[in-house]
Amino acid sequence: MDTRKNSRSDCQQGIRILAFIFFFSLFTPLLKGQIVISLLFGDALNTPEIEFGLIGGINRSNFLDVETAEGLNNFNLGFYFHINLKKSSFISTGVLVKSNTGATGMPVYPTGNDDFDDVFQDGVRTTKIGYFYVPIMYHQRFNNRWYLEGGFQAGLRTRAYDYFNKDYNEGELDWKLNVRDQYAHLDAGFIAGVGYKFKKELKSMSAGINYYYGLVDIHKSEDILAKNSYINAFIKIPIGLGAEKEAPQD
Repeated sequence: MDTRKNSRSDCQQGIRILAFIFFFSLFTPLLKGQIVISLLFGDALNTPEIEFGLIGGINRSNFLDVETAEGLNNFNLGFYFHINLKKSSFISTGVLVKSNTGATGMPVYPTGNDDFDDVFQDGVRTTKIGYFYVPIMYHQRFNNRWYLEGGFQAGLRTRAYDYFNKDYNEGELDWKLNVRDQYAHLDAGFIAGVGYKFKKELKSMSAGINYYYGLVDIHKSEDILAKNSYINAFIKIPIGLGAEKEAPQD
C-alpha cells in the first residue's frame, strides 16, 4: 500500500471539508436552502473515514450572571462532521447555521421614549441572539453505541432582538427592538455531551444531549455582565451514505 497516496488523499479530503465549512459559514446569511445544499454535498463528503450529516434539536438557553434571567427554549439546525482518528476516536465538528441563545423573565429598561416606557413599565423582557456556532470536540465511542464528546465552541453573532411584553386590558402588548449593536460579535466557551447511536454500524442516526458554558461577556455595556449557556437535546442524521451497508464496528 502506498502510504504517500493515502496521506495525500486524506489531505485533499481535509481541504475540501475546510473549504466547505468556510463557504457555508460565509454565505449562509444569503442562502435559504441549507438542507438542500447539505443533501447535495452528502455523497461527496461522506467517506470511509468521515461521516457527514444534519444535526437539529432544541436548546434551553440562559444568561449566566444575570439574576433575573429565566430559561428560554430555542430550535437549532446545522450540519456536522465526524472525522475518524483511530478505531473509536473521532473529531466532531460542523456548523450550527440556525442557533439562538438568550433568556426571558427579565425586567424592561428605559428606551428614552417616555410614552413607550410608561406603557411597558413592569413588563417582561425576552432577549434572543442568533449565532453561527462551530464546535471542535474530541468524540469517543464505547462499543459503537454510547459516546462522549467535549471541547471548545466559537460563535459569530448574526442578530439580536429584545422582546417587550406586558398584560394590558385583558390582552397583551408586544414590542420587538433590534439590539444587535449592544452585543459582541464573537462568543466562545466549553461544550461537552453524551449521545447514543441507534445502530451499531459505523455511521447511523444518533441522539444526545450537550451543555455549553460561555466564557465571553457578550454585552458591550460595562455595567452589564452576561454570558451565554445552554443545554441542548439533538438528533444527528447521516446524509449520503449510499445503498451499501457498512459492517458493524467492533
